[in-house]
Amino acid sequence: MNFSNLLIKWYLQNKRDLPWRNTTDPYPIWLSEIMLQQTRVAQGMPYFLSFTTAFPTVFDLATASEEQVLKLWQGLGYYSRARNLHKTAQYIASDLNGIFPDNYNELLKLKGVGEYTAAAIASFSYNEVVPVVDGNVFRVLSRYFDIETDITQASAKKEFAALAFELMPKDNPAIFNQAIMEFGALQCVPKSPNCTICVFNESCAALQKKKVDQLPVKSKKIKVRNRYFNYIVASDESENTIIHKRIAKGIWHNLYEFPLLETDQEEGFNFVAEQIQNEYFKENIISSISETHEKSILHKLSHQHLHIKFWKVNVEGLIKDGINQETLKTLPFPIVIHNFIEKELN
Repeated sequence: MNFSNLLIKWYLQNKRDLPWRNTTDPYPIWLSEIMLQQTRVAQGMPYFLSFTTAFPTVFDLATASEEQVLKLWQGLGYYSRARNLHKTAQYIASDLNGIFPDNYNELLKLKGVGEYTAAAIASFSYNEVVPVVDGNVFRVLSRYFDIETDITQASAKKEFAALAFELMPKDNPAIFNQAIMEFGALQCVPKSPNCTICVFNESCAALQKKKVDQLPVKSKKIKVRNRYFNYIVASDESENTIIHKRIAKGIWHNLYEFPLLETDQEEGFNFVAEQIQNEYFKENIISSISETHEKSILHKLSHQHLHIKFWKVNVEGLIKDGINQETLKTLPFPIVIHNFIEKELN
């Protein structure tokens, strides 16, 4: 079909040279696909290189500790991806002797591997005729064919997958999948694509109908919750501090943080200082409390906006279970806390 031929020709002329594209080994392909969920290639590339250096095989990843994995993942966000990655590596190494499943249906059974990732590995590693459907694919196909299906509906993925399957050359599904994703990432971008230089500018239905900026249709709006975090950064006479692991389900599971006072709204010095005096470090005398920044740091997550303040608390004597700066820097933290440690505690 003309669409597929034009698309693949464009891809061969414009594709980026990415390390996971130069192999059919499912391990680096799987790594890259998990890392690039909700992450741009430019942001994910250094992490991919760090992981493949630290863990060149699935066995190396399997034998690493969860803390090592989370530390290397630090800053990439969506930390459940890293925990699932680690568990799946352990399963592949121990139960499957290090050999990845070689088809879509079996890949789908792996923890953390959804339809899109299973399709990507199956087609790129094993040339299985299965279409990938991600945001790029929704965008390219909805614009080219003027499809007004709401992509947040459960049925949308089936509809777009069926269309992609029809368009896909059955003798080379891998190149088609790579091409359509790359085209969405580089050319048919979400906002203000340069349609004048597009290879489809004579056949794209959305362009003819001046609907490019209206497609794909996506109705649901994410409700964002505001939360107010006050982190208490203690320092004793030996400059030791105190941290704990977030073990509750929810954001940042199994990462470390300073003692946290969460409030219903942004609070000023008097309120927070009183809470610290009454609730924390009862075995030590607090010599001073200070706000590191008057304005809170806004840290945006997909469904939450965190308004974060750090409060330095100097205490007399030694803190029970305190840790030194050296140990502090080896542990995995949410990136906003890691950045604070690097900047303020050096």
